[in-house]
Amino acid sequence: MKAFYFKHVLKFKIPGGTSRGVLKNKISWFILIRDGENYGIGECSLINGLSPDPIFSFESKLKEVCENIHLGFNELSKKIQEYPSILFGLETAYLSYNNSTPFNLFKSNFMSGKEFIPINGLIWMGEKSFMKNQIKEKIENGFTCIKIKIGALDFSLELDLLKSIRSEYSDRDIEIRLDANGSFDFKIALNKLDELSNFKIHSIEQPIEVKQWDKMAVICKKSPIDIALDEELIGINDIGEKKQLLSEVKPSYIILKPSLIGGLKKSDIWIELANSQGIKWWSTSALESNIGLNSISQWLFNKNTSLRQGLGTGMLYSNNISSPHYIENGYLKYNPKLQWETKLFDKYIN
Repeated sequence: MKAFYFKHVLKFKIPGGTSRGVLKNKISWFILIRDGENYGIGECSLINGLSPDPIFSFESKLKEVCENIHLGFNELSKKIQEYPSILFGLETAYLSYNNSTPFNLFKSNFMSGKEFIPINGLIWMGEKSFMKNQIKEKIENGFTCIKIKIGALDFSLELDLLKSIRSEYSDRDIEIRLDANGSFDFKIALNKLDELSNFKIHSIEQPIEVKQWDKMAVICKKSPIDIALDEELIGINDIGEKKQLLSEVKPSYIILKPSLIGGLKKSDIWIELANSQGIKWWSTSALESNIGLNSISQWLFNKNTSLRQGLGTGMLYSNNISSPHYIENGYLKYNPKLQWETKLFDKYIN
């Protein structure tokens, strides 16, 4: 058994605006495990300013993992707890390697093309006209749920945008989710949430910055809009601390990004804890290529959740790895008759 790692810089077709700045490209590293003709591949996705992995030692840790691949996932995972994206990449590389074909990690009706995953349409921040055009495009393409990133524009402009949406589409037509990425000041957060609630908002992710559990608990209790925790989950590895976060803050939802919280098994733990406390959840990609998206979507489908997921990122890049995934009428679908493009890593498998 041998393992290799390599970097791929994904280029956005259209720059993605967030409250942390505009994304023009994003780095992903890949781990490929090989033994003869059998191989598996996993993705380690990094987002500047959000991924908690120590960047200065990231590549050397990848090299160490690949040099010791014979130890197996359970042993290697003990050495990389501070590197959640490597944990996700390694875990899914082993899942890929241990299956009959490297891209089929879990058998399901999703992979056979018989059933689909409902997803939301992601709206990037930008000028009002740009955001309105994105929203119009998503609705025309059959989406009934859109997720809008807010917090970068003047708040009055964001209210105007929501008002214009609701003037054309009721909450029965379009479900609106918001993502503030921690951009609200606690002192005025509830006032902003009150104003936003006029537009029948499904939920809002991370209204204030992380690690303010007492303040977030107040917001969850008093907010007229359901609160979803996102970045708040990052870096919490102890099960006791996870339980404490959920029981103290009492969010309506948690959002699972496997690349940021340490993989699928760790996501399973969050799901079990959330279910035990009556907290709902959904999963989103962390801007992975189609390799990471493939792993998350297959794992997610078997969870039998009916909520719309944040897995519409496969079409963002001009140099993505072509896959059988496609989006139609607000659903992520998989066509098993189509082939994966492997030229990016052919030199490691031939």
